[in-house]
Amino acid sequence: MSCGLILAAVLMLSDPSVAEAAAQPPVAADAPVSVAHEPLFADLVTRSGSLKAIVDGWIASGEADGQGFFAGAAFTGFKAQTVELAERDMQGHLVLKDRGTDNDLKCILRGISEDMPKKVAALEAAPNPAERKIALEELAYLLNDNVEVITSPPRPAA
Repeated sequence: MSCGLILAAVLMLSDPSVAEAAAQPPVAADAPVSVAHEPLFADLVTRSGSLKAIVDGWIASGEADGQGFFAGAAFTGFKAQTVELAERDMQGHLVLKDRGTDNDLKCILRGISEDMPKKVAALEAAPNPAERKIALEELAYLLNDNVEVITSPPRPAA
């Protein structure tokens, strides 16, 4: 086998993302640092992920369409946890604000904190299974967004 064929085979089998990552410029020393490892923010990720799993389960099972669902222990406990999560998201917003951080995460956490009770209220007010499913999906999206905005790498200011 000639060297050219070996090189072609290696290039075809190589992972293009490795070459793409190598072509990226080095990270600047003053680049923003992720807060995902800090206890408050790691807790937000854990709580949001757990609550999203519950909502995903309700979507899959149709449990939210059952008689007395909103008065049951599962939902009332879930609702209390969303209130606590919203308070902690606001706490995260305030921590970043106190640090003088001027980035999207600070604003997004505040928005999630304000939207969480609205999404839960929309779920409770949904008059039929179709609208309840939409409300559940929107709540799942918000909970997932809460995880992703914290765990995604920060970007330097443009």
